Amino acid sequence: MFLHLGRDVIIPKKDIVAILDIKSQSSAITREFLNMAQDEGFIVNISEPGKEKTYIITGNEIYLSPISCTTLKKRAL
Repeated sequence: MFLHLGRDVIIPKKDIVAILDIKSQSSAITREFLNMAQDEGFIVNISEPGKEKTYIITGNEIYLSPISCTTLKKRAL
C-alpha cells in the first residue's frame, strides 16, 4: 500500500520509519537530527513555506508535509 503525503507525493507505507508532528523539533535530540539531515540534503519539503505540519521519516529521505500528523496516521492504517 501507499501513503499520499501531499503535492502529488506518494510513498510506499513499508518505507515509513516515523511520522512526527512539526512541534516535535522542540526536543534537542530531534532538532539536532533534523539539522544534520538538512545539512546533508535528506529533507524534501513538499509544502509551501510556513505551512509545514509533519515530518515523515523514511529510510532514504525526510519529507515535510502540509498534512497533519493525525491525518497521515489515519491514512496509514
